[in-house]
Amino acid sequence: MDGSRRRFVAGAGMAVAASVGGVRLMAEVAMVDAGFDGLKMRELAKFTAGFLDTAPNPFGCEIVETKTGASLMRAMNAVGPENDPSAHAEVRTMRLACAKLKSASLKGYTLYTTCEPCPMCMSDALWAGVDRVVYGATIADANRFCKQIQRSDMVCVVDGPVERAVCLAIFEDPRMQLAFKRWASAA
Repeated sequence: MDGSRRRFVAGAGMAVAASVGGVRLMAEVAMVDAGFDGLKMRELAKFTAGFLDTAPNPFGCEIVETKTGASLMRAMNAVGPENDPSAHAEVRTMRLACAKLKSASLKGYTLYTTCEPCPMCMSDALWAGVDRVVYGATIADANRFCKQIQRSDMVCVVDGPVERAVCLAIFEDPRMQLAFKRWASAA
C-alpha cells in the first residue's frame, strides 16, 4: 500500500464530494492516515478468504463503530444459500447489525466491504445512515469474474405510475400520517 494514501473521516470540517456505488455524496471530512482502514480491510479479506474451502465467496462485510473501531457485525454474501437476491454481504451485515442494535440506524458506524457496493447495497447504507463506506475491490474488478450491476447497465423495463391515486391514498391516510410522524421523531 502506498504510504501517501489518505482516508477521509466524516464530520471534521472540510467539504468533499465522493462517488461510491454510483451515488454522489457530499460530506465534511478531514484527511488522516489510512493505516486503520488498511488493517480492517486486511482482516476482512482474511475472514472472507477463510471460507474459500467450504463456501467460496469473495463478498464479505464488517460494520465497526466509527469512533472506536470496535467490530459490531461481520457477514458474507448468501444469495445462493438463502435463495435471496438481496442477501448481499452488505445488506445481510446491516440487517444483522440493526437487529443487534434494535435500531434501523447505523449512524456512528463504518461499513467495510471487500467489494465496492452495488446500487442496492449503497442505497441500504444511505438509508441506514452509516458514517462511511470503505471498500476493497471495485465493481469493475468484480465484473471481470461475475455479473455485477453497475451504474447504468440494468436491463429491465420500468413502468409507472400505474394506479397512482390508489397507491397515493395509502400515503395520505390519517393513520399513515401518524406513522410518518412517529418515524420522523424516531430518526
